[in-house]
Amino acid sequence: MRQLITIVILIAGCFSVSGQADFYNVKTIQEIKISFTANNWKYLLDSLRFNGEELLNGKVNINGQDLASVGVRYRDGRSFTPNGKRNGLVLDLGAKDYQGHHIVDLSSALRDPSLVREVLAAEIAGTYFQTPRANYAKVYINEEYYGLFVNVEAVESGFLKRAFGNDTGNLLFANPELGNTPPDGCSSKTFGSLQYEKRSACVDHNFDVRQGNYGKLLDLTSELAMGGNRLEQFLDVDAALWMLAFNNVLVNLNSYTGQYANNYYLYQNADGRMVPLLGELNLAFGSFKNDGVTPSDLSTPDLLMLSPDLHRTNKERPLISSLLSNESYYKQYLSHLRTILVEWVMSGKLESRAKELQNIIRSSVTMDTGNYYSAAEFNQSLTEVIGTRSRIPGLADFMRKRAAWLESQEVYTVLPPTITEIGVEGRERFSSTLLQEFRVHAKVGDFAKKAFVYYRFSPGENFRVLEMMDDGEHYDGKAGDTVFGAVIQPGDGQTQLQYYIAAENAKALSFNPSHYNFEQFQTSLSEVNK
Repeated sequence: MRQLITIVILIAGCFSVSGQADFYNVKTIQEIKISFTANNWKYLLDSLRFNGEELLNGKVNINGQDLASVGVRYRDGRSFTPNGKRNGLVLDLGAKDYQGHHIVDLSSALRDPSLVREVLAAEIAGTYFQTPRANYAKVYINEEYYGLFVNVEAVESGFLKRAFGNDTGNLLFANPELGNTPPDGCSSKTFGSLQYEKRSACVDHNFDVRQGNYGKLLDLTSELAMGGNRLEQFLDVDAALWMLAFNNVLVNLNSYTGQYANNYYLYQNADGRMVPLLGELNLAFGSFKNDGVTPSDLSTPDLLMLSPDLHRTNKERPLISSLLSNESYYKQYLSHLRTILVEWVMSGKLESRAKELQNIIRSSVTMDTGNYYSAAEFNQSLTEVIGTRSRIPGLADFMRKRAAWLESQEVYTVLPPTITEIGVEGRERFSSTLLQEFRVHAKVGDFAKKAFVYYRFSPGENFRVLEMMDDGEHYDGKAGDTVFGAVIQPGDGQTQLQYYIAAENAKALSFNPSHYNFEQFQTSLSEVNK
């Protein structure tokens, strides 16, 4: 009589911190107190904002911990207003750090009357792929309350170590110089689209090198220009597909998917591939309205019907067109899109979480006299359009209607395979022979054509993939019984197994667990031999 051995574990990254010690714990509003010796600090920060990258020296106390002699500047972006009451801030802690973070990035949440767009979007994305976190912070300057800000995890050493276990790879940020004329010979509309441009001056016009150099970016754009047949050598394809699916479902157009193909990072991981990372998420959920196809901004009804196939045949968006022209990648993209849609929007989880976040900050918003929006607008921001000019959609209402439209599209109506009864066969009872292999199997429904097991023997490895068979010869029961099996042979000293399952039918693909980047099934040789 055989045994089925399986354990589901959560792998959240060995560098993360939890509970009260976590600077990005959403349940705890951080407290940041900044002090400058000069009373005209606003004028000085305005001057530095207009005249380069210099920092104003000050002292910072974060949650009771003093950090002397740190640099402060106003945050980049459209939210800056000279002598404004509520300009975002960046604190550069230099050689010092707070819980491993050297940069503190405080967003003023312009064009978000709900004050939850950044935090909620980061939480959703972080369920599926590596994403900077966000929460809230009360900020004081020279002992006066400056306001409630969104505390965004900066993409620097602290984040990179948490997400990837290293911080030494090339790091680039898509940040087109929109107000400046491109150098001679460079396109004026390449932006951060990853279209191939040979001249370094052209690349420099559209990307900031935050760390390292452009080398791998040029390799990636060259491969995209040649059709992308070897794309997996240069790019973490799965991360890219998750990012594109996220941008589409949540109508996050201040991104690669939108007008300027901007506001995202590329990090060269230890295996040499570039990993795309989301940038600022404050304009998600339809707050930024240009999709890069229509010359003018889209109306809210048009945003609600943003096609899952946006840019699929657009050669000026080669990351999308190259990936989605591949049938397997396209199925994977639609699977990710459907997963986000079902798990967050159609389940009602998104709306309930938005309300929870607003309840966490409600009293702090009320006392913030510098807020861009009134308390009434904050309270209405999940269900009502706010603003006569920018017309920011009510977040929850917008996503309910977006889900209703997507529900009628093929991404939802075509059912992916079900994957159930996942297990690893244990040693036969009373047998004296110990198993030296892992016999994985799963039941797969809805006319599945293929099934695969992705596996690794330790958390630091990349996943390998092995096709599973329904032939009665891979510990899968009888041939043709929709139970698929595979035999995984570990090497010397490899006694642990982490794995997840994928299955596809003619038009769709599914994964179990759906959060496989952070959660996998796990077993060991000692378990299967009990």
